[in-house]
Amino acid sequence: MDNKKYKATFVLDTRGYDQSVDTLIEKLTGIVTAIGGKVEKTENLGVKEFVRTPDRKFVSGVYVCVEFEGPSNSASQIKEKLSRDKTVNRLIVLAE
Repeated sequence: MDNKKYKATFVLDTRGYDQSVDTLIEKLTGIVTAIGGKVEKTENLGVKEFVRTPDRKFVSGVYVCVEFEGPSNSASQIKEKLSRDKTVNRLIVLAE
């Protein structure tokens, strides 16, 4: 299997979420390992305001960066697993 290095950036919507952000980060790293990836680095970048937002009630989000090594179809698998998750507002996966 051909593994590649990836950098995924998640924008989390924590409105109505009563647990800590660390539990969400653990959930995201668990998804990466579930698809056969190996997490190399996780970084909580904190809360950042959006320049533009379609929702006036959602003006900032928690940014989390996860660097990992995984199969060549990792990006599509992560997007598929998180497509219905309300806590992940945006997701960008880039191959390095």
